[in-house]
Amino acid sequence: MRLDIEHLRTALSAYPRIALLESATPIQKLSRLSALPTMRGCNLYVKRDDLTGLGGGGNKLRKLEFLLGEAIAAGADTLVTWGGLQSNHARLTAAVAARHGLACELILTQSPIRDDEDYRLNGNVLLDTLFGAGVHQLPVGEAAEPYALELVEQLQRQGRRTFVMPLGGSSARGSLGYAACAAEILGQADTFGLQFERIIIPNGSSGTHSGLLAGLTIAGSSTQVQGYSVLGPVGPTLDVTREKTQAVLKLLGSTAVLPTEALQIDDSQRGSAYGAPTDSMLAATRTLASQEGLLIDPVYGGKAFAGLLESVTRGDHSAGSNLLFIMTGGLPGIFAYRTAYS
Repeated sequence: MRLDIEHLRTALSAYPRIALLESATPIQKLSRLSALPTMRGCNLYVKRDDLTGLGGGGNKLRKLEFLLGEAIAAGADTLVTWGGLQSNHARLTAAVAARHGLACELILTQSPIRDDEDYRLNGNVLLDTLFGAGVHQLPVGEAAEPYALELVEQLQRQGRRTFVMPLGGSSARGSLGYAACAAEILGQADTFGLQFERIIIPNGSSGTHSGLLAGLTIAGSSTQVQGYSVLGPVGPTLDVTREKTQAVLKLLGSTAVLPTEALQIDDSQRGSAYGAPTDSMLAATRTLASQEGLLIDPVYGGKAFAGLLESVTRGDHSAGSNLLFIMTGGLPGIFAYRTAYS
């Protein structure tokens, strides 16, 4: 099938975008892991979206390129967003605001499953304050979005021009960042003379998955996207991902309707709750660190990589398959989970 990457890039150019990445992130082969007998002849690659530089790096910067473009076009001087206490999106929103001279207000909710000192004081929450953001911590069970909307009204009465960043940056507009990443991956694969049979990602708020799938669809690629849910059960996650993917396709001028088989989501690695450590996640993060010297976070990447390793070990992929894992960043979260690795 002939790819139409330029058509995808042209469609993306219709939306304001502020560059936050220095350059395309590299794709690297996991040579030592791929050589293990348990990998059954599969070739494992990683897309290093942890190497995006600003604010400690991570996949949320791709979404923030389009969201910041929208905010600047609207004349905003204050960014407001919310998430969990260890939110990567919140941390990077604060960093982006600092880089561009904007104020930033973060509404963070406590975890019902972790309350140790490392989780409460280290990792992303430490960096939020270093970036100069105003941090509003809510108790367990209090909804962040209503609080955020009240805060926005208060700031607007003070004359501030606010822009609300959606949860995880995962609105249709934010998800354009991963449609752009799809074009980047296809261009790199062409340069390498590779065809990736499957791209593997964690699925939290569904924006990364939706953007990639929409971008690949518009470009005419046969590469599949496998998501591992880290937030919700498979049924609701499928519904949200389908809805967001269709919304991204619409933004990009496509009338394509996704077939049911195009959406591949597995919730077997989620564990008992969002952010809850699992044995398979701990083993997967240790394997990647000890075999390749690479670090993935315990909330998102660790669980998706555990799913990838288990699927390869089971023989779900034929020998010679080229599998690309997106390293979505979240490195500061490792330090908030110190006790889980003890």
